[in-house]
Amino acid sequence: MAALVELRDVVKHFPVSRSLGEIVRGRHPAVHALDGVSLDIGSGDAIAIVGESGCGKTTLGRLMLKLTEPTTGTIAFDGAALGEMKGEELRGFRREAQLVFQNPFDALNPRFTIYRAVAEPLLNAGIDKAEHADRVASAFRRVHLPDLERYLDRYPHQLSGGQLQRVVLARALVLTPRFLVADEPVSMLDVSVRAGILALMREVREAMGLTAVYISHDLALVRYLCERTVVMYLGTVVEDGPTSEIVRNPRHPYTRALVAAVPVPDADQSHAPLPITGTVPDAREPPSGCRFRDRCPHAFERCSTEAPMLLSTANGHRVACHLK
Repeated sequence: MAALVELRDVVKHFPVSRSLGEIVRGRHPAVHALDGVSLDIGSGDAIAIVGESGCGKTTLGRLMLKLTEPTTGTIAFDGAALGEMKGEELRGFRREAQLVFQNPFDALNPRFTIYRAVAEPLLNAGIDKAEHADRVASAFRRVHLPDLERYLDRYPHQLSGGQLQRVVLARALVLTPRFLVADEPVSMLDVSVRAGILALMREVREAMGLTAVYISHDLALVRYLCERTVVMYLGTVVEDGPTSEIVRNPRHPYTRALVAAVPVPDADQSHAPLPITGTVPDAREPPSGCRFRDRCPHAFERCSTEAPMLLSTANGHRVACHLK
């Protein structure tokens, strides 16, 4: 299918406060959140962006929604450059692209009733108030909260975590968007309700034909939701391919470590030692060459001087590694 979202050489650096020594030396330190990310997301695709905390996956999601601007590079939605959108075109994009927040307890204004919270996007989009009740009721039915009267005058603190996440999803769907970004959508929920929310998100995406991006560190979760997985490390994409292939046959050493770290259901079965050690380097001064080289058991001289390119291999895989 044609790409709905296109990213080309996207870079995002966040300036940080300089010390006196850096000022004297003329240095301008910045957090390298993203460095040269290029990605196409086809219409109707469900893709996962995975990696450790600090790898840049949330920043990437925010850039796709124009919640922050890239330092350099371009992002397009349905062929239109996000950086050039303004006025009615930008308002139209805001109706088409929505975010599901990580923490449902913080995502809703505690002073708003549930009805007002879900209807707020309709108000902001200029939808006639006569349509609000029907649209909110439709969104509630989509997330399996059919008894709208029960929630009209209630407040967020009166609902459970699972109910709140359904309300947050209803708010994201009330404008019938085409593109959805879900940032760790079940990480703040009790284990007992996660499966129901995941099943709901899969059902909604398929029913509405949504293009969806799921941001997570949980490969078990994305295996259930996504046909394609993008693995990030320290602001770069290191592997990209069909989720089944990524899980069964990871090609990058970092992806192998992520797969090896997935918990096993048998409490008596112990994990083999992870194939990597150490911690993620400082994003203000990423390593030269391959950013994973300091933790990679297979690193050699070329890895310290030349950054590997993200190249196609077999079965729809792309891998950034000099050994592939």
